[in-house]
Amino acid sequence: MKKKDIRILLVDDEPDILEIVGYNLSQEGYQILTASNGKEAIAKAKKDLPHLIIMDVMMPEMDGMEACEQIRKMPELSQVIITFLTARSEDYSQVAGFDAGADDYITKPIKPKLLVSKVKALLRRLKDDEKSTAESIRVGSIEINREEYKIIKEDQEIILPRKEFELFYLLASKPGKVFKRDEILDKVWGNEVIVGGRTIDVHIRKLREKIGDDYFKTIKGVGYKFEV
Repeated sequence: MKKKDIRILLVDDEPDILEIVGYNLSQEGYQILTASNGKEAIAKAKKDLPHLIIMDVMMPEMDGMEACEQIRKMPELSQVIITFLTARSEDYSQVAGFDAGADDYITKPIKPKLLVSKVKALLRRLKDDEKSTAESIRVGSIEINREEYKIIKEDQEIILPRKEFELFYLLASKPGKVFKRDEILDKVWGNEVIVGGRTIDVHIRKLREKIGDDYFKTIKGVGYKFEV
């Protein structure tokens, strides 16, 4: 996908942030959309279907966490890449961000060049998706369609955010295999994006809630495995 075809939605209640970030990303050739709060972000996302959303946490009318959760519930937006860009650097805020469905969490202040590099790393996933081979696998009563990012369990369709789907697909591709934490981070998040150690735990917990607790086994001090 060419840069000129990639749409990035910036969401922040500070006009200066929108201007500075928007300018630097538009200089890279991306299409830039803006919103000043969570409600406006949801409306624009539904209309324009961005590939990436960069969103502040603390905003009027609707904060970024709630907006992210609502966006993840919409089938047409379930695969959009979402990252928070916020001054809140506390560990619990980052965990809450990933829990809401974010793919990454970036803290302010950040130099424009570094932000552009992080955006490029996030958008590299779009290329990976284009290169991936269409494939479906079945484990027990669960069918996983990688091409359509679709999961069918006992005739019920389950919609997962991008990272949850990729983590689930990785584990389910080899039932019984113990995937080490470093291997999961490398294959699901890649080396370009730095994520906290608890990121995997948050995503596993959400998969247990949606797919079933018995499928996912924790190997203390090592990693996780999927069992049918």
